[in-house]
Amino acid sequence: MKKIVKILGIIVGCIVLAAVGFCTYVALTGIPSYDPPAAPHLTVQKTPARIKRGEAIAHILCIQCHAAHDNRLTGKAMHELPELFGTLYSPNITQDKKAGIGNWTDGDLKYYLRTGVRPDGTFAPIMPKFPLMADDDVESIIAWLRSDRFEVQASQQEAPVSEYSFVTKFLAHTMMGAKPYEPTFQTIPDSTDEVAFGRYMANGLADCYSCHSADFTKQSREHPEQSAGFYGGGNEMKGEGGKTIFSANLTFDEQTGIGKKYTKAQFIKAVKGAVRPDGSILRAPMGPHPTLTDYEVGAIYEYLKTIPKIHNDVARKNADAQLAAK
Repeated sequence: MKKIVKILGIIVGCIVLAAVGFCTYVALTGIPSYDPPAAPHLTVQKTPARIKRGEAIAHILCIQCHAAHDNRLTGKAMHELPELFGTLYSPNITQDKKAGIGNWTDGDLKYYLRTGVRPDGTFAPIMPKFPLMADDDVESIIAWLRSDRFEVQASQQEAPVSEYSFVTKFLAHTMMGAKPYEPTFQTIPDSTDEVAFGRYMANGLADCYSCHSADFTKQSREHPEQSAGFYGGGNEMKGEGGKTIFSANLTFDEQTGIGKKYTKAQFIKAVKGAVRPDGSILRAPMGPHPTLTDYEVGAIYEYLKTIPKIHNDVARKNADAQLAAK
């Protein structure tokens, strides 16, 4: 018996030493870097249709995170993310060759959007990755970033450098680390299959589950359905004035989700105009998404009907948070 206890003690000691060693390594090295990636050879055609499509997607994704006060994509403070991740700023993604992405190739941009790894091998842990976005839509974003639109014109203005917390550094070495680039061709599902198209819009393109699941640190980019609390809401974020707000439950749970609260038409109005059925305005960080079409939002609604219901009273959590803030 003593021998067994001794062996167990040695094993536990080794585990503790390994954990301490790994944490020390993370603290000293910070966010991991990789070898400069072998980006695909790619030249995106900047057609008017492709730029228009890229602009519509950018209004859902890029502009919200990267637009400074003048609406140019020079980077800004990411106040909506929990303090758990540190003091975060988005980078300059204008066409400037020094401060922005002007020297990146189209292949560099596609690799980055898929993996979060920059041409020099540095990694963006907080930047959403889009491994499930269709190639046509990824390339439409690239066409827009290369276009003559005001938002992406070269500017040397930059936001401060992010100060990542130990948690972010740890996650960047583990669950939120860079994934391999998959060169397989991704397509947009047939839009006549409303549920499949809605799944693509919600998970592959608009990244809805990222905010509306339970925890930013427990998500799967490759298999969104495996994310903790998938569409059940409750993810802690920051609203206006830095006040804590929990993301809404978008499952069709009759009591705590949207099952009895939103008709399809009301859901479309809420997503596109940020207006609830009672006429009140949805609170930040949720904003309007007018560049989505009624059919795209309606397809998301039909898809949400198919996912497992989760009973999560987010409204009560938000009410409690408001009381605590007073």
